[in-house]
Amino acid sequence: MGSSGNYARTAALMAALIALLVWVGSRVGGPQGMLLFGVLGLVFNFGAYWFSDRIALAVNRAQPVPREQLPEVYEIVEELTGRAGLPMPRVYLVPSASPNAFATGRNPEHAAVAVTQGILEVLDRRQLRAVLGHELAHVRNRDTLISMIVAAVAGLISAAASILRWGLIFGTNSREDRRSSAGDLAIILIAPIVALVLQLAISRTREYAADTKGSVLTDDPEALADALERISAGARARPYPFAGPATAHLFIVNPFTAGALASLLSTHPPVEERVRRLLELAAHLHGRTGEFPAHDSTS
Repeated sequence: MGSSGNYARTAALMAALIALLVWVGSRVGGPQGMLLFGVLGLVFNFGAYWFSDRIALAVNRAQPVPREQLPEVYEIVEELTGRAGLPMPRVYLVPSASPNAFATGRNPEHAAVAVTQGILEVLDRRQLRAVLGHELAHVRNRDTLISMIVAAVAGLISAAASILRWGLIFGTNSREDRRSSAGDLAIILIAPIVALVLQLAISRTREYAADTKGSVLTDDPEALADALERISAGARARPYPFAGPATAHLFIVNPFTAGALASLLSTHPPVEERVRRLLELAAHLHGRTGEFPAHDSTS
């Protein structure tokens, strides 16, 4: 799927998630309930917009590092931001032997790129450049903002389901126009699951988009494919010790994936599928300049 297809899929999935919130809110509290959930959503998004990067860096024990400590990372990021027309992000190091990397920040002007100690040990310069290209694509695509909105909407849906569940348990729900309990059970049992599935689908779509744009930026999809395989193997061998599933979507490879069920609920697409798509992209890019495409207005 191309870049425009990824954006269209993201827009469609977000529209479905918001439509689910509208339906759940109207079932729980009518127009007044919908207004309440809308206000709560704005509050949550405002807080997440301003503080999500600080929280993500803090819970993952990321520390800012000067150029003297990570000169190679600085050189690569400077080169790629110059090609992409992005401001220089802050650079952080995570003291973990598990190989991984992530980007965060509310916009390109307030972005940060973090790498673990482990990724510096298992990747060569070419593969590290490909990974940093992927992370800078997330910055350019404003994927942190997208993931915040999606998480807030999904959280509101789950909260609404909890309110309805406790209302039914204690008999505090007095809406007279409720047709039957079937809709209530659908909200309680199904709506949170659907919200989670949509949230995971959006996250996976953004990963595919970052793989594509990052590889075009570096003009080296094969290097990213190699890096993903090495990171995935390293993450299995050296489990990530910090944070938890709440920040897993930030990383280039899910640091907590294990087993078939976990793969189904992962925020990331299967590495094998990402590698397959990257090798296809490499064939399409053969003979091209690798120039970073113009900024998509839908991003």
